[in-house]
Amino acid sequence: MEIERKFLVRRMPDNLSQYRRVEVEQAYLCTSPTVRVRRIGEERILTVKEHLAAESSTAIHNREEEFRLSESAFRQLLSKAQEGRVQKTRYFIDLRSQTGDGLYVGLVAELDVFHGRHQGLELVEVEFPNTQAADAFVPPDWFGDDVSAEPFYRNSFLAAMP
Repeated sequence: MEIERKFLVRRMPDNLSQYRRVEVEQAYLCTSPTVRVRRIGEERILTVKEHLAAESSTAIHNREEEFRLSESAFRQLLSKAQEGRVQKTRYFIDLRSQTGDGLYVGLVAELDVFHGRHQGLELVEVEFPNTQAADAFVPPDWFGDDVSAEPFYRNSFLAAMP
């Protein structure tokens, strides 16, 4: 089970170059359930994701399974994917190191800076161990509006945009 919240970015965090980053390319074979192929750094992954309704929570709840792919399997599936692609640089930001007060112990922000036709879009996601932690989360000041409930900020929607 994946429990996360997604935000726009108000401003970029300080010293962005100090954080680990990877280049991501992904495309979608299906959107209900979501079937995605992704190249993230040197890894090739097939993901099957089913969105689950969550009562009285702002968090996104997904059932997710991932399968590693060879380069040739990845390329073959990528050729069968729907037209749109998503390309982005993902930064992994330990939120505890940003505040130094222990408030965000164990939480990592995944900051996505989009390229290509989505150039200029910046989103940040945080994954949580449970719904209570997600609902209690107070975002750092560099986070913008919470768009967890907005379907047009899902990567599958972005990939399908003309």
